[in-house]
Amino acid sequence: MRIDGLQYANWSEKIFRQMREGGVDAVHVTIAYHETFRETVLNFERWNRWFEAHSDLIIKGHSARDIDRARETGRTAIFFGFQNPSPIEDDIGLVEILHTLGGRFMQLTYNNQSLLATGCYETEDSGITRMGRQVIKEMNRVGLVVDMSHSADRSTIEAAEISQRPIAITHANPHAWFPALRNKKDAVLRAVTENGGMLGFSLYPHHLRGKSDCTLQDFCAMIARTADTFGVAHLGIGSDLCQDQPDSVVEWMRTGRWSKEVDFGEGSASSPGFPPMPDWFQDNRDFGNIEQGLYAVGMNAEEVAAVMGGNWYRFFDENFGPDEG
Repeated sequence: MRIDGLQYANWSEKIFRQMREGGVDAVHVTIAYHETFRETVLNFERWNRWFEAHSDLIIKGHSARDIDRARETGRTAIFFGFQNPSPIEDDIGLVEILHTLGGRFMQLTYNNQSLLATGCYETEDSGITRMGRQVIKEMNRVGLVVDMSHSADRSTIEAAEISQRPIAITHANPHAWFPALRNKKDAVLRAVTENGGMLGFSLYPHHLRGKSDCTLQDFCAMIARTADTFGVAHLGIGSDLCQDQPDSVVEWMRTGRWSKEVDFGEGSASSPGFPPMPDWFQDNRDFGNIEQGLYAVGMNAEEVAAVMGGNWYRFFDENFGPDEG
């Protein structure tokens, strides 16, 4: 089983077919960065057209059972998430509406301070806000997973402690391996994993030691060390693959509507576009390289299966439905 915890590709039939060639059973797809509720609904509408046009390749995912159905029929299950809480605007009632439409993950921040928490690019981290506490409670109730991939340290630790259900960092790497601003310190990873949460390892070059030149061996050795430290049951892949996106999309990702200036974030002003992916992971057909790399660094078959998809499957199964407590 192969499950990717995060992608934001420029979707096309070509990519859907590459998912099938790579044996990718499920993908968490970003459906909103800075969109309002109405704009997010239009993105759901666009995906509905893709599900209709490419029904032989993809199906909409609501629960882990849909991954089983995808595997049985040779398709990929698509699950939706938001990299920013902007789709709920300032209305907690929209949390349930978005879950009903198919949302399964929502980040409480995207780099900046939001109404809910502090992003990792802010100077001061004030933690989870009053509204944030209420929104987490509502997300727990309906089965919308709290994602803290772009959030600051205190906010992430508090979210893990406040949430009554496990949270996720869908796409990041350990800060101890490579000190990118977006990578997560051990105290953060400990808070998330000790509360049953998940870390999806990112392949986005700005999160990799050596960036585009990061080796497969180094990446997989990092995964093995993280498994030794935090437990293999809490780890998966969250590639952050942005395949075929034009460089102009980076401006939308980083800047949205909040600034009149372009904020390149983790990139540099001299090269603001998407960085080249490592040669061993160019698209969805390359998940087998990671699998073989994990074996090469000494992980056994059970551990490899867990990281490549088994852990995400269990997490989806336990956290996408309403709280039965």
